[in-house]
Amino acid sequence: MTAFLKMHGLGNDFAVFDARKQALALGAEAARAIADRRRGIGCDQLIVIERAANGADAFMRVLNADGSEAQSCGNAARCVARLLMTEKRAGEVRLDTKGGLVVCNDAGGGLVTVDMGAPKFGWRDIPLARETDDEITLELPGTAVTGMAVSVGNPHFVVSVPDAEAVALTSIGPKIENHPLFPERTNVEFISPLGPDRIRMRVFERGAGVTEACGSGACAAAVVAFRKGATGRKLEVVLDGGTLAIELRESDEHMLMTGPASLSFRGDIDLKEPVA
Repeated sequence: MTAFLKMHGLGNDFAVFDARKQALALGAEAARAIADRRRGIGCDQLIVIERAANGADAFMRVLNADGSEAQSCGNAARCVARLLMTEKRAGEVRLDTKGGLVVCNDAGGGLVTVDMGAPKFGWRDIPLARETDDEITLELPGTAVTGMAVSVGNPHFVVSVPDAEAVALTSIGPKIENHPLFPERTNVEFISPLGPDRIRMRVFERGAGVTEACGSGACAAAVVAFRKGATGRKLEVVLDGGTLAIELRESDEHMLMTGPASLSFRGDIDLKEPVA
């Protein structure tokens, strides 16, 4: 049997495994089985903590519910950081991910701040299939959607609308996620204003579908709202699962995300898939 932790960041939930001491059978097939909410543990993403090779405290691997691998995950970074801070009795940890290094700090009161780095808008960095304008209009079956693409370690497409609550996310989300413009697919965020420096966001995550929260998506939403002149550099992003505080640091354009990390329960599971 293999131990795991069930954790979540504002309802964006994870099955977390520690593979620093021994390899675990956690490939795409295992991820799909574990993420199944009827026959498995049930989660949006499977998180594997591995040893880092570059001086970071750990490497965080992220597998989506469909078995695909994501470059990074802001909510999961807070959860893993909380575990490592407790283990190391430290106020700061550094996590390596496929999307780059993230630095996490104890923000007090059960909150963790993650430095998500600077956003990237270059079409090759996101990546996109071709060069485009900043404002992109996607032609979809029966409609068209205009938004901005940005990389926050992984690709995002942010659409500003009058009322994010009114968007048929389960219908339009997959169409945008799988649009040919996004060779690696994309996360999709719809945002609308709630007041000064406060926006509403709903998200369709690449490989997971509608989730209650997305940390990297909140950062993408914040930087797009700022670039469009809708907010200042410090704002709150209200998601289905709760609120994240985002700061767009002026000195280096890094995005600082602050929010909770929660442990739901501990358990053991029988992993039958051969080690990849």
